[in-house]
Amino acid sequence: MQDRGDTASVPVMNRWLPVVGGLSMSMALGMFYGMSVFLLPLEKEFGWTRAQTSWVTTFGAVMISAWFVVGGIILDRKGPRPVSAIGGIFFSLSFLLASQIHSLLMFYLSIGVCLGIGVGFGYVVPMTVGAKWFPDKRGLIVGVMVAGSGLGSGIFGPLASSLIEKVGWRSTVEILSAIFFVMTMLATFLLKAPPAGYSPPGWDPSRVSAASPRGADVATGRMIRSRTFLALWVAYCLGATSGLMVISQLVPFARSAGHSAAIAALAITVGALGNTVGRIFSGWMSDHVGRVNTLRIVLLLSAIAMPILFLGRKDVSIFYASLSLVYYCYGAQFSVYPSLSADFYGTKNMGLNYGLLLLAWGAAGVLGPYLGGRVYVATGEYQWAFYIAAALSLVAFGALFAANQPRRA
Repeated sequence: MQDRGDTASVPVMNRWLPVVGGLSMSMALGMFYGMSVFLLPLEKEFGWTRAQTSWVTTFGAVMISAWFVVGGIILDRKGPRPVSAIGGIFFSLSFLLASQIHSLLMFYLSIGVCLGIGVGFGYVVPMTVGAKWFPDKRGLIVGVMVAGSGLGSGIFGPLASSLIEKVGWRSTVEILSAIFFVMTMLATFLLKAPPAGYSPPGWDPSRVSAASPRGADVATGRMIRSRTFLALWVAYCLGATSGLMVISQLVPFARSAGHSAAIAALAITVGALGNTVGRIFSGWMSDHVGRVNTLRIVLLLSAIAMPILFLGRKDVSIFYASLSLVYYCYGAQFSVYPSLSADFYGTKNMGLNYGLLLLAWGAAGVLGPYLGGRVYVATGEYQWAFYIAAALSLVAFGALFAANQPRRA
C-alpha cells in the first residue's frame, strides 16, 4: 500500500492490481464467445438442429444484459467484490452443470441461463472499477480490462476443441469449470474500487482531452429520457447484432464453407485476436479522436467486412482477414461504449447507467443468433444473414449522429 496525493490519509493499493484482476475475470468470461465449439458435438449426440442450439446464445445474451443491470445496482451500493464473487460462482457452476446435460432444456438452463447470470454479474465489475481507477486514460484501460474476453475465447476455445477430441465434451466442461473458478476468485480478490475522491498522482482533471470531455454525474432517470441515450441504445443494439450473428455461427459457418475442423477451431483464435485488438486499440483511439467518432469508424468497417467475409469465405486468407476485422469492430464497441457512458453520465451511477445501455446488447443477443440460424435453416446458407448484418451496421452508424454530449445540470 502507499499514500497518493489528495488521498494521502487513505491507503491506496497499486491501481494496476485491479487491472490484473479485471483481465483474469474477463478472460474466463470470454469463453462465452467460444461456446460455438460445443454446438456440433451436441447436435451430433442429441440430434438437435442448428436453430435449436443457436438459442443458447440468445438466452445467454438476455441473461447477461439483465443481470448486468442487477449487478450494477449492487456494485454501486455494496462495491465490486460481492458482485464479482457471485459472477465467478455462477459462471463456474454453469460448466459443471453442463457436464450433466441430457436434454435441450438442461442445455438452455446451464449454458444459457446460469452462464448468463455469471457473465452478467462478473462483467460489470472490471469496466466500472477500471473507469474509476484510471480517469486519466479511461478509454485505454477499459479497453484493456474488457480485452480479456477476446483473449480468453482465443485461448479456451481452441483448448476446449482439443480436449473434446481427447476426453469428450462432458469431461471438457468439467475441466473448464475448475479453471474458471480459480481465475474468477483471484479476480474477486484483486478487484477493489478506489477510495472516494481518488485522483491519480499528477493528473489534472481540468486538462481532459477535448476529444473525450467528462460530464457531471447524471441521474439514471434523466439519462433514459434523453434523445442521446436512445440514439446510443439503438446504435449499440444494431452494431452488436452484426458481430453476434457471426460469433454465434462461427464454427458451423466455417465448416459449411468447406473448411476443416482445425481451420474452424483456429478461426476462434483469429476472431479472438481481432476482438482483443479492437478493444484495446479502439479504447486508446477513443481517448484521442473521441468516443462517438471511433464508433462511427468501426461501424463503417463492419458494414464493409461483413459481405467480404461471406464472399471470400472459401479462401482461407480472406476468411481469416475479414473475420478478424468483423471481430475487431465488434470488440471495439465493448471498450468504447463503457467509456462513453462514463464520460457522458459520470461514474457515480455507472453500474446501473451502463447496465441499462448494455440491455441493447441483450437485444442484439436475440437478433444476431436468430438472424444467423433462421437464415441458414430457411435458405441452407448464410448469404443474406451477412448482407442484412452489413445493413444494420450502416443504420447504427446513422443513429450515432443523434448522440450528443449531455449538458451539465
